[in-house]
Amino acid sequence: MNYLLAFMVPVLWGSTYAAVGLFLQDMSPYWVAVFRALPAGLVLLLIRPKLPPLSWRRMTLLSFCNIAAFFVLLFIAAYRLPGSVAGTLGATMPLQMMLLQWLGEGKKPDPMAVALAVLGLIGVGLLLNPSADLDPIGTVAALAGTALVAQSALWMKRWTVTDALGFTAWQLVLGGFMLVPFAWMVAGAPAAITMHEVPGLLWLVLLNTAFGYWAWVRSIKTLGPNVMSMLSLVNPMTAVMLGIGLVGESLGILQWVGIGLILLALLLMKKTAKRGQVSHAGKPKVKGVQIHEQSKNTVPVR
Repeated sequence: MNYLLAFMVPVLWGSTYAAVGLFLQDMSPYWVAVFRALPAGLVLLLIRPKLPPLSWRRMTLLSFCNIAAFFVLLFIAAYRLPGSVAGTLGATMPLQMMLLQWLGEGKKPDPMAVALAVLGLIGVGLLLNPSADLDPIGTVAALAGTALVAQSALWMKRWTVTDALGFTAWQLVLGGFMLVPFAWMVAGAPAAITMHEVPGLLWLVLLNTAFGYWAWVRSIKTLGPNVMSMLSLVNPMTAVMLGIGLVGESLGILQWVGIGLILLALLLMKKTAKRGQVSHAGKPKVKGVQIHEQSKNTVPVR
């Protein structure tokens, strides 16, 4: 059940491109970002009307990095890079996650995890066939946005939060309010919403964002940020598959190979995680405390 819910997150987020292409092409992307975040957060607050579960400082930091700054960087990358290049750079999240853990926590990357992350990245590269023409500003924006999401996931795992719904709601509300002045400055006042755009906005607000971000937060707590960063590889795969089903696009042989590599990396990740859990559970305990092997890579609990 936990893996099924986690798998739904990149599938829903991968549908963003289809929703925008079918219903929201005439809307400013900056106001789409606002309408995606702020109403979703308010809906969740109506369901769970409580104060933030963390301090205002931590909530503001997370909302800025995970919602406001990420969305701004996302659109900078989208305007300056082909979608295939931006998608491939976003697939560096598993590697960036391990690098941040190494630099910030002293946790040396596991060679198998690195190999699977590289395998998945190669799969995304084959699937999207990125152009070699990289705009430096767009490239930095895409990598920086991915790094912000990765670091936010590590914070969410580290900080004690028992109310995932309220936690998600306040991130979206605060991040949405931060985006309003930026959208107004760049795109001016928002245009009136038409009936044609309503289905796309309902999908983005209710399922793609409100449910999707709650499932993201919950899955980080249950499965960990590294597993979720690997599952993010499903995002571009979903976008491409929806392009086939809704727009009539077709895939070449190399793209099908890319999909196969992504699925293989995820399957091996799940098997590796299960073996680790079995090994961990089989260690002897003394006075109710589990014994761990001591090594030079041991990191004290913070």
